[in-house]
Order: sequence, then structure tokens, then C-alpha cells
Amino acid sequence: MQFSGAFTALVTPYKDNRIDEEAYRALIEWQLEQGIDGVVPCGTTGESATLSHEEHKKVISICVDQVKGRVPVIAGAGSNCTSEAIDLTRYAKEAGADAALLITPYYNKPTPEGLVAHFKAIASAVSIPFFVYNVPGRTSLNVMPGTVARIFNEIPEAIGIKEATGNLKQVSEVVEECGPDFIVLSGDDFTILPLLSVGGHGVISVVSNIIPNMVHSMCRAYAHKDLQKAQELHFKMAPLCRAMFLETNPIPVKTSLAMMGKVRREFRLPLVAMLPENEDKLRADLRSAGLI
Repeated sequence: MQFSGAFTALVTPYKDNRIDEEAYRALIEWQLEQGIDGVVPCGTTGESATLSHEEHKKVISICVDQVKGRVPVIAGAGSNCTSEAIDLTRYAKEAGADAALLITPYYNKPTPEGLVAHFKAIASAVSIPFFVYNVPGRTSLNVMPGTVARIFNEIPEAIGIKEATGNLKQVSEVVEECGPDFIVLSGDDFTILPLLSVGGHGVISVVSNIIPNMVHSMCRAYAHKDLQKAQELHFKMAPLCRAMFLETNPIPVKTSLAMMGKVRREFRLPLVAMLPENEDKLRADLRSAGLI
């Protein structure tokens, strides 16, 4: 499997507070038709924090079954409890996911030694390729390049990182310390193109839920050394990237998909519907982009 290009951090559709399997399968199929390079169930955008473990496993299973090996599936399987992360990662492997996405333990705020021990324990229990998910805005913990290099060098299953700091200096240092075989994926839609320029491999994207082909095309253009096209697409995407963060992710992107007729406008508490004034801004941006 090639872990490069545009991967969508899929939303989880609900219907009457239950997983809407029909809408989820249809969304995945549309993503594939639009040329997406891979999909990520049960990430932050998939509201993983409010999925029960049974629901979490169901979402992964549906995704793997719908994809049927056509693109890589990187299953969100992390937790701030190491034993829970092991359980979810074991299930992801059994379900047929190609890799796991393991968030750094949130709230606990482990030391670098604790981080390395956490990921070693998961890999020792379940041997599946995994990506570290570094998102300090959510976890209050930033995995520094030296620690990333330790994880990569000491754990064979650690093949890459979803780097969501938006800090290009830090990303550059990760690439410098880990080398070209370590797969660096952006977790920040605003800096996909700059990250590619310092040796990144692609993105796990929020905005690609609504514009999968555009994000795929930008990554592909850069890979084919068509910098002009990549830049054009970068700036074309910029208003939509901003719109996706008018409020907390995934509220705007799920609202966008609802406006596009692909999912119901349904969230789980503590997430709620957008403020009317923000929804008006979002609708204007979607209309401007020709999405509604």
C-alpha cells in the first residue's frame, strides 16, 4: 500500500443518534469515485471521542468492507489509555485495516519516555503499521522531533506521523531527523502544499470530505512537479479550508455535507449545530465553490 496523497478523515454520519451505515457507505463510495487516495475512519473528524467501543469497531468494519482494498484504510485506534488503544488497534488489524492512526495520549500528558513506552506496548501487542497522530491543539502535548525519531528508530511498526501542528519548522526537523522513509502526512489543511515542499507525503484532510478530487489533484500535481497547478489549487481551496474551521471541527464539514445532501445534519453532544451567522458564511462559501 502507498501511504501518500490525499486521505480523507471521514465524518461519521448519524441517523437518530445511531450510525447511518447507508450514508456512510455512500460517502465512502463517492470519495473513491472522486479519486481519493485513502480514507481514515474514526479520527477526530469522525467524532471518535463520542463513539462507544462497539460503534468504533463497527465504523472501521464498514469502512474496510466498503473500500474492499481499492485504497489504503488508516483506522483511528488511539486512546489515552494504553490498554484501550491496544484493544482498538487489535480490532483494526483483525478488520483488515492497512494501518492504524494512534493519537498521543491526551489529558495524561506523558513524558517522552512515557510516549515511547506507550507506542512500544501497542506495537508489542499488535504488529500493524501505525502513524503517530500529533495534534497538540487537542491533546495539550506536542511530540517533538527527537521523540518522533526515537519512536521511528525503536519501533518497526511506526511508519509515519500525522503532523497537525501547522508548524513547518517542526515538520522540517521531523523529516530531517527521520529521513525520507518516514511518512509525514499533514493534519492541517492550511499547510498541505508547504508541508509537501519540505518532504511531506500527503495529508489526512478535513476539507477533502467535500472536495476529495481537488485535494487529490493538488497532491498529485505536486508529485508530478507541476508546481503552478498545485499552487492554483492551494489558493482555490483556501476559502473552503477557512470555512471548515468557522467552528469546532467537524461541525462545519458535517454541516457542509448535509447541505450537499450526503449526510444528515446530526451531531453528538457536546457538539451542536452551527450558529446561524456562521452557517450563513459557510453556505456562501459552498455556493461560491459550486458545491451547492
